[in-house]
Amino acid sequence: MSTTQQQPLDGQRETTELRPVDFSLGDRDVRRKRPPALSFLLRLETLRRVARVATLLLADFVGIFMAILTALWLKAGLVSGDWRLNVQVEQTEEIFNFAYLITVLLFARSGLYAGRAERPGMAKVVSSLFQVTLVALVFALADANDFSSYYIFYGSLFFAVAYVSMLRLAYQKATGLLLRLAGHQRRAVLVGSGEQIEAVGHALRDTAHPMVKVIGFISLTPRPDNGLVSLGSLDQLAAVIAKHRIDEVIIADPDFPQTQAVELVDVCHSLAVRVRIAPSTMEILVHRAEFVPGEAVPLFELKPPVFEGIDYAMKRTFDIVCSTLLLIVLSPLLAGCALAIRLSSRGPIVYRSIRPGIGGVPFACFKFRTMRRDADQRQADLESVNEASGALFKIRDDPRMTRIGRLLRTYSIDELPQLVNVLRGQMSLVGPRPLPQRDFERMEPWHKKRYLVTPGITGLWQVSGRSELDFDDLVRLDFLYLERWSVFLDLSILVKTIPAVFTRRGAF
Repeated sequence: MSTTQQQPLDGQRETTELRPVDFSLGDRDVRRKRPPALSFLLRLETLRRVARVATLLLADFVGIFMAILTALWLKAGLVSGDWRLNVQVEQTEEIFNFAYLITVLLFARSGLYAGRAERPGMAKVVSSLFQVTLVALVFALADANDFSSYYIFYGSLFFAVAYVSMLRLAYQKATGLLLRLAGHQRRAVLVGSGEQIEAVGHALRDTAHPMVKVIGFISLTPRPDNGLVSLGSLDQLAAVIAKHRIDEVIIADPDFPQTQAVELVDVCHSLAVRVRIAPSTMEILVHRAEFVPGEAVPLFELKPPVFEGIDYAMKRTFDIVCSTLLLIVLSPLLAGCALAIRLSSRGPIVYRSIRPGIGGVPFACFKFRTMRRDADQRQADLESVNEASGALFKIRDDPRMTRIGRLLRTYSIDELPQLVNVLRGQMSLVGPRPLPQRDFERMEPWHKKRYLVTPGITGLWQVSGRSELDFDDLVRLDFLYLERWSVFLDLSILVKTIPAVFTRRGAF
């Protein structure tokens, strides 16, 4: 293949072809098979893979066993008063092997034992556990089993989501900490046009704990001044990979030429280097595009991100069932908080904060009172010490806070009365957080797209950094939730909320 370069004209992109790769290094080709025994003995990576898979299998083993055991033990205790754990252990052992086998097979099919960079998130864990439950139910019915109650299926599913998700999250956090302590980072090079390279490069570099180290970039257009290191032209990619020990190449350009992309992938795979693509806004939106038939040109319609029809029915049912159960289970905690607020300071127990809801229509958002009675009147005097960005108002050591209120805020217990808002249909368990009227009035027009859906008690804000994130980043998380909503995403956010609250990350 020959190499051609042209001087770019105004408004045109420089065209570059890749030089042929020397396949004398072909023993590293990721597509080439190796003798399994030799690979196992010679590559430490294989040992790491074995350790990873074994640890995840153990975590799933414990999670599934404890889920079935807890479901059986709780039912026996509540129905017949038999709280003997040894009896339930015997019953668990009778059905555990089949449940665990199905779990492992479906988890493996979903890539949940893959490497850290390729392993799906909690949404896939939840959806796979749901599939496990369906397979187990179908098998039981086909085997002519007669059930007086199907509690064992949905009871085990509920606890499996909690246990397996928490164990896997603990594994993710622990291994991530070890990798950071060891200074492990994947070395990457960005390829694309100047503007996109700058956006992706800074996003990867500015994360709290970056796992990708951007070594530099290769630009298809004249080299931009973006604060990153230019590593040359596209036809030098193979040499750049070898010189800088690159682990992955990231295509940061939605308009990357197709022919050159195919050749780039071939070169990278021949050198055992992964290729990843940073999606554009349009590529994110296309996930909810719906085909419109009958046109001369295939067209896809981008519908507004609202919950309606079966989606609304599923989400509303989920909200009603879960909020009712949570109110029952947490009633002692709610009563204790109410008593502590009443005894510690003057004022109402529940504070009614008027906030814009869906469509900007205001409603009374219930919260345990955490501040003194004159808090609203004093807010104007504290605007100068606001620590939050954008439209938000946050002060880490707010002088208006009561002692009990500070404790409630730290663990987000003050938000629990909003379960009543959920039952009333004013809020959802998961969704964009409803902000006070003061914050709403300071929003830019594009921010208000988040009010197209019912606000939530928790959301991607709470599990992605909470008060540590810039306001614009928080709004983008809301948009991401709107575009990719599913019941499984709601479940995964609820599961992730628990450790986020207890670790108090970004809470004030």
